[in-house]
Amino acid sequence: MNKNIAIVGATGAVGTLVRKLLVQRKFPYGEIRFLASEKSAGKEIEFDGRAVPVELMRPAAFDGIDIVIGSTPDEVALEFAPWAVAAGAVVVDESGAHRMLDHVPLVVPEVNAAAIAEHQGIIASPNCSTTQMVLAMKPIHDFASIRRVIVTTYQATSGAGVQGNADLENGTRASIENVEWKYRAFSHPIAFNVIPQIGSVQDNGYTSEEMKMVVETQKIFSCPSLEVCPTCVRVPVQNCHSESIILETEKPVSPDEARQLFEAAAGIKLMDDPRNGIYPMPIHCDDLDDVFVGRIRRDLSRENSLAFWCVSDNLRKGAATNAVQIAELLASTEYSKCSSSN
Repeated sequence: MNKNIAIVGATGAVGTLVRKLLVQRKFPYGEIRFLASEKSAGKEIEFDGRAVPVELMRPAAFDGIDIVIGSTPDEVALEFAPWAVAAGAVVVDESGAHRMLDHVPLVVPEVNAAAIAEHQGIIASPNCSTTQMVLAMKPIHDFASIRRVIVTTYQATSGAGVQGNADLENGTRASIENVEWKYRAFSHPIAFNVIPQIGSVQDNGYTSEEMKMVVETQKIFSCPSLEVCPTCVRVPVQNCHSESIILETEKPVSPDEARQLFEAAAGIKLMDDPRNGIYPMPIHCDDLDDVFVGRIRRDLSRENSLAFWCVSDNLRKGAATNAVQIAELLASTEYSKCSSSN
């Protein structure tokens, strides 16, 4: 059944990908609306072979809309979501505004799709670093019950938006030419450097990005006792986040068993032949939707503990693709009833 869909933030990096994916994945849409502030209203955006005008984001703009995908800052999501829900739409929110609200499901379709049925008009998509980690955790958790996660992220500059990549490109050029570049997205140079801080530092010494990984992972798995110890680092890579992950489980999982579990899991691609230099790297994973896993090995320091490496495109599966997958579930027969009865 075709659904009328609106995209808020359609001109941004993630919103642009959402538009592309709706066409590529043949989303069953009826009417499409692109909504934005006064600054962008009136412009035209090419979509599915035609020009679609950008409309002003206001309460009446959501009339007749079934599903809204929002790729906006938190404050914008908090403004438009009540309008959309009041108009009868279901909001798929990619911001952090609603993620930790008890009545809002936090969903990665390959991990906890059933949670969609619990929505009350809003469904949240997790932070990009959380999304790829929980997807990689899922088959191991189902098999052996994860007790503890230690994760270090190596996050691309695209995670800081267009300006993040501009800082990397122009800062690298400036460093080579020995001239100055005024960084805007980062508080330290990112060219030829790594920055072990993403987000603000909290009272417990962890950053806001790290704490997202803790609380979001616990919520997605409905497991508040799951222990998560994250360190989030910004690296001079344009796109695709990488993560080093150690999982401690209730029962042992051998590397061979883990490979079999990963190979059978939806949304995961195995690249695990390190003797021949085969493992995931950002240059291989750009503009793809899967989470790529490799370097699978036992944790030598602890029993029932497994170490591996994973890489995923943070703008696709980490953001746009995950949101579109949620929208696809809302449009499917299984979830169509709950999407029209919030």
